[in-house]
Amino acid sequence: MADASRFSQEQRSWLNGFFAGLLSLDNAGVTALSPAENAAVMAEAEDGAPWHDPSLEMAERMQLAEGKPLPRRLYAAMAQQDCGQCGYVCETYSAAIASRAEGRLNLCAPGGKETLRQIKTLMEEPGASAAGTPTETAPAAEPGPKGRCRENPALATFLSRRKLNGQGSEKETWHVEFDLSESGLDYVVGDAFGIVAQNDPRLVDAVIALLGARPDAEIGGKSLRDKLVADCALGPAPDALFQLISYVTGGEARAKARRLAAGEDPDGDLDRLDVLGTLHKFSQARLSAEAFVEALDPLQPRLYSISSSHNATPGRITLTVDTVRYKVGTRPRWGVASTFLGERVQPGDKVPVYVQRAHGFGLPADPATPVIMCGPGTGVAPFRAFLHDRLATKAPGRNWLFFGHQRRACDFFYEDELQAMKDSGFLTNLTLAWSRDGEKVYVQDRMRERGSELWAWLEQGAHFYVCGDAKRMAKDVERALVDVVAEHGARSSEEAISYVASLRKAGRYQADVY
Repeated sequence: MADASRFSQEQRSWLNGFFAGLLSLDNAGVTALSPAENAAVMAEAEDGAPWHDPSLEMAERMQLAEGKPLPRRLYAAMAQQDCGQCGYVCETYSAAIASRAEGRLNLCAPGGKETLRQIKTLMEEPGASAAGTPTETAPAAEPGPKGRCRENPALATFLSRRKLNGQGSEKETWHVEFDLSESGLDYVVGDAFGIVAQNDPRLVDAVIALLGARPDAEIGGKSLRDKLVADCALGPAPDALFQLISYVTGGEARAKARRLAAGEDPDGDLDRLDVLGTLHKFSQARLSAEAFVEALDPLQPRLYSISSSHNATPGRITLTVDTVRYKVGTRPRWGVASTFLGERVQPGDKVPVYVQRAHGFGLPADPATPVIMCGPGTGVAPFRAFLHDRLATKAPGRNWLFFGHQRRACDFFYEDELQAMKDSGFLTNLTLAWSRDGEKVYVQDRMRERGSELWAWLEQGAHFYVCGDAKRMAKDVERALVDVVAEHGARSSEEAISYVASLRKAGRYQADVY
């Protein structure tokens, strides 16, 4: 066993919390590890970045990275999902920032403002400027091939949307289809699809009205309205907007704007301060349209897991999209890309898109390898793609899908095709979990119930996949998998954790989380 004494108090505290309650298998004679034992196991299993866990809070990640070189601390500051939305993975993005090869500090979409603030703080530290060439003199990166990166999208034709929820569902989920034939794009299952969406014109018009500007005012060769629709993020207000407001106001308003720019929440209303909410709050501020636009962040593309197979339907691509709608106070909010896909884009419209190659998420090289897929809700998207691909290529490996949602009657996405796959024997196991049909049952509960068979598949070389929420569901699934290994593999808790870590290192445990 590794020497746990070399871990700091912060590391021991985090590791203890991470593993606390992980295993409680009295019937198998397994007990939880001590904090020191947990730390030792993690020391053997982790890849040099113990903070690389999306369930950790920023402060915990930064504590674990304390004393590390700048690139590693930048790495710790990020959202730790390796989603690829920035065009990198977390580790290469941090290296690019540290070397000053990348001057854009705000590309971590899942991390958002919290990550941006932490990165700026790190880059302002003494000595950070010596890490590489100053940003302003770094050569501009050449855009990648058309349709293969966020900087150089191609055009795809929107074909259709079909609602997947039945009557009585609390969700609004769409099966969305695009034609790629004119774009020249292809993809493999596991890849993600980038959508360069536009803001809702209703929100843009409300912002312009509060700004008191003319919609046709020219800003950078576009009208103000077109600029706000296509180019500017109108979500959480950036610090630069609060700074701008502090320059044109005085007294208490200036003091509050300065505190907000510094990351404080003087009135307890920060959760309501998107761009429109900020203009409401500081209605006395008189901002020029040009300065206002310059203070906003650029509108970021959104990535979605692909739910189709190029081998099965060449020239077509599909997504499975939850439309985001919620209220903050009395004001409705809408997800940018999800409502763009769910209601605003129309059949025949050309949409800028790109294919983001997967980073360590895809089918096994050997088509005979069994696969176990765990994807509740829209997390089923890449696994629908996996199944269609294996069906089209006549892959002989067995397939097991865990799917869950709220109610079977209205939230069983792709029920007909999945049931047909099950009836034909192609889908060996279809294991379902419903959290609102009487007793709450989740996919991790079904994993434990089927633990003996799940363990047998793993021992026969199966690859295990999970797709979904990074902070809760994916972590619960991982804990359930450790439980299964401990109980049915007759492992100690230490050995079970190491077993799951070895699956990850071997590429047999893969996650697509958001």
